[in-house]
Amino acid sequence: MTKHFSTALAGAALLATTALPALAQTAWDMPTPYGDSVFHTQNIQQFAEDVGEATGGDLTITVHSAGSLFAHPEIKDSVRRGLAPVGEVLMSRLANEDAVFSVDSIPFLADNYDEARALWEASRPLVEEKLAEQGLTLLYAVPWPGQSLYTQEPVESTADLEGAAFRAYNTATERLAQLMGAVPTQIETGDIPTAFATGRVDAMITSPSTGVSSQAWDFTDYYTDTQAWLPKNMVIVNSTAFDGLPEEQRQAVLDAAAEAETRGWEMSEAETAEKIATLKENGMTVAEPSETLSGELSEIGHTMTQEWLEEAGDEGAALIEDYRAATE
Repeated sequence: MTKHFSTALAGAALLATTALPALAQTAWDMPTPYGDSVFHTQNIQQFAEDVGEATGGDLTITVHSAGSLFAHPEIKDSVRRGLAPVGEVLMSRLANEDAVFSVDSIPFLADNYDEARALWEASRPLVEEKLAEQGLTLLYAVPWPGQSLYTQEPVESTADLEGAAFRAYNTATERLAQLMGAVPTQIETGDIPTAFATGRVDAMITSPSTGVSSQAWDFTDYYTDTQAWLPKNMVIVNSTAFDGLPEEQRQAVLDAAAEAETRGWEMSEAETAEKIATLKENGMTVAEPSETLSGELSEIGHTMTQEWLEEAGDEGAALIEDYRAATE
């Protein structure tokens, strides 16, 4: 063996050895719809850090917030098609695919955190099943604070909203607007200030978190604390990408996801009081719903629950039965 050949062989062996760790590394891009100031995004950033630490950097997740990689309506299909391995989406955005995805957006079915958690425990197996049929794996879900009304004038009854352009972000809010006599208009979170400024919408129902992040005091004056429902964001992963990870990395992702769900629910609950206080500090009038409005919204909630049950069929009825049994 010549000296030159021996040196080349040794160099090739060294190259192969040093290349092995690089081959084991996996980098995931993760699109999210919301900005860095939103607690969901902050929770996801921590989730990504936890995965990186647990895998010793062999699996890294780069978070692309505020729709910077894919817009909200594109995220779920981007993950399904493998264009992005993992992403965050508002669960109720998928309601057109299956009614189960909108169960957490039925007004007044679950209007506090204890009820919202019971509803999630009852619905999670079915949600996982529906996602699995599309090649998606659920990692975790975290609720927004309860949804409340933002208006430019006080609202004493739904008659005050008749004919108003009302921001909708899923099928449930579209139907709610219709039942209140308002006109639903699809507006993404990032477009809220512009939509109000240009007169495309006059009112909305959303969380205090979104109200603060969009600086709702610049275009509305009244916050009516209806706490109508607690919709969830869910983090989903392409099943093929997930199953292709080494077992220890899959477990690291699952462990980090479980921690993110627990942490996220705690963040959401703390967020409610904090953000309502911020709305007050910035001059918004915060009020409880009038007896008339509460009664009208309760009737709307009953109507929407019945409509949902008709659409969801037997499996939806079983889900609601399990939920009600858990909350009795």
